[in-house]
Amino acid sequence: MSFTKVPSAVPRLNRSTLAVPGSNPRFIEKAPSSAADIIFFDLEDSVAPDRKAQARKDVIAALNELDFGDKSLSVRINGLDTPYMYRDLVELVEQAGQRLDLILVPKVGAAADIYAVDMLLTQIEQAMGIHKRIGIEILIETPQGMENIFEIAGASPRNEALLFGSADYAAASGAQITMIGGPNPDYHVLSSPDGQGVRSVHWGDMWHFPLARLVAAARAHGLRPIDGPFADVKDSAGWLASAKRARVLGCEGKMVIHPSQIELANRLFQPSPAEVDHAKRILQAMEEAEAAGAGAVALDGKMIDIASIRQAENTVKKAAQAAARDQRKD
Repeated sequence: MSFTKVPSAVPRLNRSTLAVPGSNPRFIEKAPSSAADIIFFDLEDSVAPDRKAQARKDVIAALNELDFGDKSLSVRINGLDTPYMYRDLVELVEQAGQRLDLILVPKVGAAADIYAVDMLLTQIEQAMGIHKRIGIEILIETPQGMENIFEIAGASPRNEALLFGSADYAAASGAQITMIGGPNPDYHVLSSPDGQGVRSVHWGDMWHFPLARLVAAARAHGLRPIDGPFADVKDSAGWLASAKRARVLGCEGKMVIHPSQIELANRLFQPSPAEVDHAKRILQAMEEAEAAGAGAVALDGKMIDIASIRQAENTVKKAAQAAARDQRKD
């Protein structure tokens, strides 16, 4: 275990992250009734240039006027290379900063991008007397961002999550995709011929490397790794296969683009009863060791390090958050 301790981000429930276009009043009005853990209002890709200003006003009004319960609220601002980004931050935080939990920064390419957002957020919060710290979510969707992902992840204490944007990542890297977040049949290997000369086709996961790297960077800096969307909203089996791969790699949740995907994400990405039971046993073993004055903690004959204890604490807390939210929904 390294002597360098990495603080964990806010243990925010992040099983499902629903994208809501800021230029669609009907979708905005329906957002409070969603079962998503996090709602992000989009001012970037889903909003045409001539509607940016009005979408910003509509999102601010929604933040101030609608009741979202205990959902976490985020806004995807426009990119740092656009003329819209600074007005997004200034108007959002000045007019609705008390209701805003997170800012989602798109197409982050370098740690300096996050430094710039952090600097502006800090100055606005201080000027407006906002005492809560607005967190930062980071959308990695370019090869430049993937190259610099570890520096980006550690660029600000506001950072909470790394999200993978496969569509723009594919476009920027020249990758060939058949559908956002889905597999490509050309990404496969052939087995050696059997006795009859027959060869089997085995599809590969073209998203494995970038997603595994994103998870590593997120965990190294105490952040939440979140998988990107799966665009075929009619293919629930394909969505589930994609989400399961992400969960196995260590992702805590997935971006969703349709209400039908929310319940799937909430069920899949919450801690299982077995995981919660194991986490509680770890914490009980820690308490027993402390009561006995023992210098080490063991469970089932295996030593438990501080990272495992911290993970167990987060598992129990998130399971309780999920149970409480789902109970209120019912």
